[in-house]
Amino acid sequence: MAAPRTIRHLLDQRGTNLVEAALITPLLLLVTFAIIDFASLFYVRLALENGVSQATRYGITGNLADDPAHPGTPLSRDASILNALRQSTPTLTIPDASVTFSHLDPGGGAWLAGSGGPGAIEKVSVSYTWRPVTPLLVPFFPGGRLDLQVESMMKNEGRFQ
Repeated sequence: MAAPRTIRHLLDQRGTNLVEAALITPLLLLVTFAIIDFASLFYVRLALENGVSQATRYGITGNLADDPAHPGTPLSRDASILNALRQSTPTLTIPDASVTFSHLDPGGGAWLAGSGGPGAIEKVSVSYTWRPVTPLLVPFFPGGRLDLQVESMMKNEGRFQ
């Protein structure tokens, strides 16, 4: 009599869906959040590339932007370029210290600090630190972060306004 009861309990499938869901749900959530993390990484990279490109394009014109705090007062050249960068990347917080401006004068052989003048090749560089949100991805990145470096170079226009 005990054998048929044991066989009947072994063949009983009540609750198997709950057990399967308990095993699969954490894995599904991990994959979902990993996809979101990597999408965030790609977004940040593309936003930085676009922002640096737009800032460089603005910088080569030699134009100066108005100071938002004091309308009618122009910003410095580097601050104007930084303002263009920030307007192109409104969802990212980029500290001033992570943006560098350098230029190569016509006929020069070394990069100099600052955005340069007419005819110089201008370079805008941004360093940005991205951190994953998913804790299980943190060990795959040295220090739990990924340091991105983006730069763009263009030749300044010959005559500034």
